[in-house]
Amino acid sequence: MNDGVSRCSKIDPEIKVNETAKALAEDLGIDNPLMVSDQGPAPVVGDTGTVLSVNVSERKGTRKAPAESGAIELVSDFGVADDAHAGDWHRQVSFLAQESIDVAREHGLDVGWGDFAENITTQGINIKGMPLGTRLKVGTATVEVSQIGKVCHTRCAIYYLAGDCIFPREGIFGWVVEPGVVRAGDEIRVLELGEGEVHRALSDKPL
Repeated sequence: MNDGVSRCSKIDPEIKVNETAKALAEDLGIDNPLMVSDQGPAPVVGDTGTVLSVNVSERKGTRKAPAESGAIELVSDFGVADDAHAGDWHRQVSFLAQESIDVAREHGLDVGWGDFAENITTQGINIKGMPLGTRLKVGTATVEVSQIGKVCHTRCAIYYLAGDCIFPREGIFGWVVEPGVVRAGDEIRVLELGEGEVHRALSDKPL
């Protein structure tokens, strides 16, 4: 893959799929997660799913709400316009599958689109199985998967309610390779599977 992006962060081949499974388990304090979704077989090029909702929030640390217009603008190498998590870092756009939300609901949680702070809620495609560096066509934009899972340094309300939280293991993040618009009902498609490399500098927070 050669797209002219010179900044490249090589990921240890042992942790291509998740940034550190051990760190996630240790941070969550559980060896056997309570919430695990079935999103189907490992993704392949050409797999498609559907965007169910596009969600934004003006402040960090809050749940996102479905965009009133039903659409969001993805700005090149920046993220979702008017969203608090956009910026000069690798976690510009976040995704979570409806299949993950369904599992949380089965555990008694009253949660829906945006409640896990995901920008894009998907269905019918194995989001959590995307290797790092995978290119996704989402609406008219192109996004590269830059992180799978998230180490939570503080327990969220969902964790305290259910004793577990599914987003730290099954949510993914990406950076915007090509700008575009994403609407509820749009297709999400696997353009190219990654090989464990993120073609963007990594950063702990937006600059």
